[in-house]
Amino acid sequence: MSESYLSRAQYGKDKIRVFRIVREGAAHRVVEYNVTALVEGDIDVSFTQADNSVVVATDSIKNITYYLAKTSPHILSPERFAVHLGTHLVSKYEHLHKAHITVEKLRWARIPIVNDFEPVKLHPHSYFRDGEDKRFTSVEIDATLGKDSIIAKVTSGIKDLLVLKSTGSAFENFVRDEYTTLVEVNDRIFSTSIDLSYVYRPFAVPPLKDDLLLELAVTGDDAQEGTAWEADTVADSARKITLETFALDESASVQATLYKMAQKIIATNKFVDQVTYTLPNKHYVPVDMKYIGIDNQTPSEAEVFVPLSAPSGLISATISRH
Repeated sequence: MSESYLSRAQYGKDKIRVFRIVREGAAHRVVEYNVTALVEGDIDVSFTQADNSVVVATDSIKNITYYLAKTSPHILSPERFAVHLGTHLVSKYEHLHKAHITVEKLRWARIPIVNDFEPVKLHPHSYFRDGEDKRFTSVEIDATLGKDSIIAKVTSGIKDLLVLKSTGSAFENFVRDEYTTLVEVNDRIFSTSIDLSYVYRPFAVPPLKDDLLLELAVTGDDAQEGTAWEADTVADSARKITLETFALDESASVQATLYKMAQKIIATNKFVDQVTYTLPNKHYVPVDMKYIGIDNQTPSEAEVFVPLSAPSGLISATISRH
């Protein structure tokens, strides 16, 4: 008798690079995505019996991704495109019951054109990379109850949003014992690379029409502004709240600022049920110049710092709606 069994299996294609131009006359819109598409279903025998008859090749999954990148009307929205791709996969293949789609969106912004005495104009087809942070979505398409009862579970957010404030942050009154060497400060640099994720309430995905096609109609309450289907408003809101709260909060700690950010996102976006931040400290240590009689250690006098990448603090928390 075997002492082990296959308890879960999934496979698919990772790092699918997609760039799409949507041509609207002289004006173009562009998106660049990194896509991961994984599937689950009745695929056990491919692992346990070396039977490939149930395997949709990962190359085919890549090709489906590019097909929908060309044909889907939802390509400009990471959430909508991910829902469409996952629904396509579980609808086309009867033996596949779940799809896990991750879409990471890289930043491109129109180049502003400045002419004397005229308003700034955004160029219709020229762009620049206006930041290294990335918007992302991770979507689970669940068809285990049937192809006409598909449920979408959507988590979205931001990765690698690097921020810094040169004052307005303190860290005091923490535990002190024989292991403590850290000095309490009432003014310090606060810098972190923000990873934010927020979880939408699940929603039903109507069956795809015809040949799996181009029309995926989500309607009613599930299509309201602020839902996963209308996610651009939440993405803008979450980014704005994160940046403004970071800037304006007189921070007593990373933990306290994190909690305020998450509370505001949930209060502002009624279809978001859960928010998680992960905030690694980016340490800037004032250079000790006492040896030449210069005070660069007192917080109000500290002006020259050494950036340190490691070791670093790592603070994370999840805040949920009641």
